[in-house]
Amino acid sequence: MAGKMRCEMISWSEVQRLCQRLAVLIRESGYRPDLVVAIGRGGYVPARLICDSLNIMGLTSIKIEHYLSGADRQEEAVIRYPLKADIRGLRVLIVDDVNDTGDTLDLATQHLQKFQPAEIRTAVMHHKTVTRFDVDYYARKVIKWRWLIYPWAVTEDISGFLKRLTPEPDTLEDACKLLTEQFNIKISPRRLREIYASMEH
Repeated sequence: MAGKMRCEMISWSEVQRLCQRLAVLIRESGYRPDLVVAIGRGGYVPARLICDSLNIMGLTSIKIEHYLSGADRQEEAVIRYPLKADIRGLRVLIVDDVNDTGDTLDLATQHLQKFQPAEIRTAVMHHKTVTRFDVDYYARKVIKWRWLIYPWAVTEDISGFLKRLTPEPDTLEDACKLLTEQFNIKISPRRLREIYASMEH
């Protein structure tokens, strides 16, 4: 993706609020998962919070790679670490942070169906209307597309956006200004300095 793109920074408090909302929706629907499967890496934190809210002890994960840093995307979603748990006959809830294209959740559902669970349902914090996959539960609908930066991916995402800034910034202040102008990302010079330092390793 070249040029300007709108982004939205998601706070820890917003993550907690959205996950509590998801837990309420799941509970009110009458669905009682035996096991939660987080889609790594974005689904790890939401899955754990939902487990806590619903008092579910069963939690495992699979890792699917699709998006890279700074909204760059691979051509196809790929299962990097497949399921290693026995889910035969269990009610399963797949959890991810966002439903964007739908490719990740579609692939995850197909993968888990091979293990013969009793039922699979899906839950995300953010459901974008551009998706090709309908989730069972979402806490917030995103109608106007934008890239969502979650608190556990700030360094990763902003590192990617820094590489795409034009013109290339000369100072931290210039970088902050360009991030705001081109990607609607507001970040302090101090935090940005830490991100630049991580990029040197």
